[in-house]
Amino acid sequence: MRIAQVAPLFETVPPVAYGGTERVIATLCDGLVALGHEVTLFAAAGSATLGKLVECRSCGMRQDPAAKVSAIAAHLAMLDEVRKQQAAFDVIHCHLSHFQHFPFFQDFASKTLTTPHGRLDYADLPAALARWPDMPMSSISLAQRGPLAQANWVANIYHGIPRDRYQPAPMPQAPSSAGYLAFMGRLSRDKRADRAIAIAKAADLPLKLAAKFDEDDRIWYRQEIEPHLDGSKIEYVGEISESGKTEFLLNAAALLFPIDWPEPFGLVVIEAMAHGTPVIAWRNGAMAEIIDEGVSGFVVDSLEQAVQVLPRALALDRKEVRRCFERRFAASRMVDEYVAVYSRLARVCAPASVSL
Repeated sequence: MRIAQVAPLFETVPPVAYGGTERVIATLCDGLVALGHEVTLFAAAGSATLGKLVECRSCGMRQDPAAKVSAIAAHLAMLDEVRKQQAAFDVIHCHLSHFQHFPFFQDFASKTLTTPHGRLDYADLPAALARWPDMPMSSISLAQRGPLAQANWVANIYHGIPRDRYQPAPMPQAPSSAGYLAFMGRLSRDKRADRAIAIAKAADLPLKLAAKFDEDDRIWYRQEIEPHLDGSKIEYVGEISESGKTEFLLNAAALLFPIDWPEPFGLVVIEAMAHGTPVIAWRNGAMAEIIDEGVSGFVVDSLEQAVQVLPRALALDRKEVRRCFERRFAASRMVDEYVAVYSRLARVCAPASVSL
């Protein structure tokens, strides 16, 4: 099949550091090429893919040294280019979350697939969706669908990451020698690193925070996180690269994911599992779907419960955590499931044969 992948322009594909959506798109593109499909990726310059790259911006917007950028203008220009080339593709898979591509794709909607990677509880989304109700959409968790249950959901496909990229290492099982607790992602109000700090202090275990924070969260960081940093028990190690992520997760006793928002998936959760590292997460969004309770980690409702289950999490069999990842979240499974959806869409769009 001839497949177009349309990526957000905030980061390159894959991202240099933080950026779950772009990492998933990169994995999907390369997996499709490996299966023999013809893939064209519309993305920011600097992206790397085994397919054909159409550069739609000079760099990812978050890496742009310009003082001001316009996400709306950049994405409109890209979408117009996709529209102009649409006849060259059997399927167009768009990874933008807020439906700005719907007017561009409405004339060939049946051969498109939209996978929103973010939360869908924004006030204006239902009214926008009502104007284009037939656009095929795939969710990344069943929980993500909740605010837009009326959408034309054609599949639910959990993220996957390459099995060979992440390898678990033997870890001692005793909590006293199991290393540190880990927090990885963004230092924002929604991600609740302050809860991770509270858990670590209550359990008297070290905590390492590997994360970035945007300018909007700087005041929150200074008020809620910075006062607790001592460089020893509570340590901020900054944003880490892909290679640094491996060492960080391998040496962690457990990943803390104490979110306070309807997380549609949580890529860092399966990245931890791929390293054999168990996860303790709050019962929000997709967490109950992603974590196998008592096998790959625990889903909790409070700080007290998190501290209570921590010894049990540290005692989990890390090999079984890895096996759970392999069963459910390997990239090959994700790619195969998308190919099945693409095939259905392509069959629907194929012109009917004429008998003479």
